[in-house]
Amino acid sequence: MTQRKLKAFALLATLTVVLPLAGCNKKVAKATPPAPPIPPAPTATLAANPNVVQQGQVTVLTWQTTNASEITIAGLGTVPPSGSRSVTPGESTTYTLLARGSGGTKDASARVTVNARIASMAPSPTDEDLFVRNVKDVFFDYNKPTLRPDEVPAAQNDSAFLAQHPSLNVVVEGHCDDRGSEDYNLALGASRADSVKQALVQRGISPDRIKTVSFGKEKPFCTQDNEHCWQQNRVDHFELQR
Repeated sequence: MTQRKLKAFALLATLTVVLPLAGCNKKVAKATPPAPPIPPAPTATLAANPNVVQQGQVTVLTWQTTNASEITIAGLGTVPPSGSRSVTPGESTTYTLLARGSGGTKDASARVTVNARIASMAPSPTDEDLFVRNVKDVFFDYNKPTLRPDEVPAAQNDSAFLAQHPSLNVVVEGHCDDRGSEDYNLALGASRADSVKQALVQRGISPDRIKTVSFGKEKPFCTQDNEHCWQQNRVDHFELQR
């Protein structure tokens, strides 16, 4: 074998070894995992009814949140995701709700204007005036006829006022939001009115002084199609018997 052939053979043998080793050192690109889904952002609403009161009068804060794990209202502390609370601000106050969740934060506020009592020579308020000022409506959860724990104080205040004014007789009107049939809501409104009547009777008010009636969804206090409005219509409303 000639020297030239020997060199060619050695070169071929070297390439046969090196080329596979070069291929083995080739890097394989790593797969990038997909980004985790973005959590939904919280939503929050807060309203006061009424939003203008005189000193000493009560207003009701109503709120609704979604996608939040921590909900607070300044001055009230931690609250559930939705509900209502009776408050008696001593001065004009802006209540601020803050909803925190994994998707961020959301705030909502409601302003309550408090008017000072007017000292004048006006005649003393009648029992009827006092009734309007002091007897407050009682709100319910969706599709529920029983008193909510946070509404029990309102029923207690109502019974205390009636006990102090034995000449007054009342009508308890049961109302519902507009979801569901007319017949279903009439029955639900009647159950809600009966629940409040029993709460008053248990606190010493004679059942003869309390008349109940159900309006179902036929006499709404609010006509917008949202949870805030529905909450205002899930209520027992008080009227004086004439």
